[in-house]
Amino acid sequence: MKTLPRTSTTEMEVTSIRLEKTLKDKLKELSGHQGYQALIRDILWNYVQQKSGDYRPQFSAVDIRATIESVARKDESCVLTGKLIQAGQPMLLGLTIYGDFVPLSLDSIS
Repeated sequence: MKTLPRTSTTEMEVTSIRLEKTLKDKLKELSGHQGYQALIRDILWNYVQQKSGDYRPQFSAVDIRATIESVARKDESCVLTGKLIQAGQPMLLGLTIYGDFVPLSLDSIS
């Protein structure tokens, strides 16, 4: 997970959120030295970027575990080359080492 630049806590607003104790404990385990509040901020920023269309994942060919032939249903951008894949064009869906499917142009994987 890519960490965003740190914002000074004086520029942050306090927000209260209720979490199940088991969820909070799991977040603490997963956060390691980062701290679970910083982990939650990273998760929320990733969600906002993905939903807003600002998210541009950074992948290399070694991150792709498998590919599936597909056809683009809308304009896509190849995550490896940035090449436009127009709606209706053949493309590949790449399964990443993180378990995500990402759009790939046909010539992006050798």
